[in-house]
Amino acid sequence: MFWAKGTMDIQFFLLLITVVTIGLIMLFSASYTYSYYFRGGSTVIFSRQLLFTVIGLVGMYAVSRIRYEYFRLFAVIGVVVSIALLLLVLVLPEYKPGFKRWINLGFTTFQPSEIAKIGLILILAYLLERDYKKITSKVPSEMLLFRKISELSNGRIVVYKSFTTVIFYGILIIVFAGLVYLENHLSGTVLMLGLGVIMLFLGEVKYRWFILAGGVLLVAALFFIANPDLLKAYAGERIVAWLDKDYDPTGARWQTNNSIYAIGSGGFLGTGLGQSKQKHLFVSEPQNDFIFAIVCEELGFVGASLIILLFAALIYRGVKIGLRANDRFGGLLAIGISFQIGIQVALNIAVVTDFFPNTGISLPFFSAGGTSIIILLCEMGMLLSVSRSSRVKE
Repeated sequence: MFWAKGTMDIQFFLLLITVVTIGLIMLFSASYTYSYYFRGGSTVIFSRQLLFTVIGLVGMYAVSRIRYEYFRLFAVIGVVVSIALLLLVLVLPEYKPGFKRWINLGFTTFQPSEIAKIGLILILAYLLERDYKKITSKVPSEMLLFRKISELSNGRIVVYKSFTTVIFYGILIIVFAGLVYLENHLSGTVLMLGLGVIMLFLGEVKYRWFILAGGVLLVAALFFIANPDLLKAYAGERIVAWLDKDYDPTGARWQTNNSIYAIGSGGFLGTGLGQSKQKHLFVSEPQNDFIFAIVCEELGFVGASLIILLFAALIYRGVKIGLRANDRFGGLLAIGISFQIGIQVALNIAVVTDFFPNTGISLPFFSAGGTSIIILLCEMGMLLSVSRSSRVKE
């Protein structure tokens, strides 16, 4: 009974393959100049990404064949491994000066935050299913009305259990987000917090907690925007550069300014596939976080909008699979993974278009990154595993 026997969701699979294929085409177009000058050949980055994508697709199929109920076994292991790796990267030598995001394995590098994303989703899906009654339990109104000592005591226990459970979830999310922030990864921190909030919302945590948390986060965000010098040097400078469009145009604003030039020069229909000018060493490392700027330049508003619609369709189908899952764990897992992709796409586009400070976050299935694409595709395999037993109409 270890292997899933149903048919995977074909619509989701076809949407995914379409997005991955377009991502590879755009990666080759965006990367060949940078690859030629800095990697010794115009196809080095693309060839490496293609290899890791094939490995990821094989991994995706293998994971999709496992019954998703067994993923519960990896929940606690996943959170331990995730936190251990997030701590490890803080004590290892910096792979890039000023940033502690990568662990260098010699033949490749990877970001522990990539593993931490799915680790957070898995542990919250497991806990929110296990503790569902604690979270949603209510003190009966007659208990409060008649004030019977025994009943009131039971009521207090119910409230106490609900309170401590939600506080525990909050601490867990803050630990993940805090460790990612120490890596000098502000976008990753926002992503972790966003994932945590969405998972708690899906788990039916009471609305008052979101009002409280939202108020605290809003006050904190406004405070640090008004006082960026209190953040780490890189983060504070990025916020200053985001607020002041004339700040350091050859330094902190360079990549963002050239991204905007690329988007503007693409116009409505774009300059044509392969015809970007900004990828010729103007947009720094165009194959990574700012690949969407090259997409806008070459494919224009129409092409970029179609790609956003493809992402939206992929996320919608993933959420639909989760809503029709056989149990709470499968639903939370599928929808959590879908929203991870959605938040990451939204943050990346917000950074590229200067709606959010330039803090570094990749565009799923488009940006270069070997371990990133493997982990992403294995996550898609988890979602496809849920789809094999979900009640989704074709």
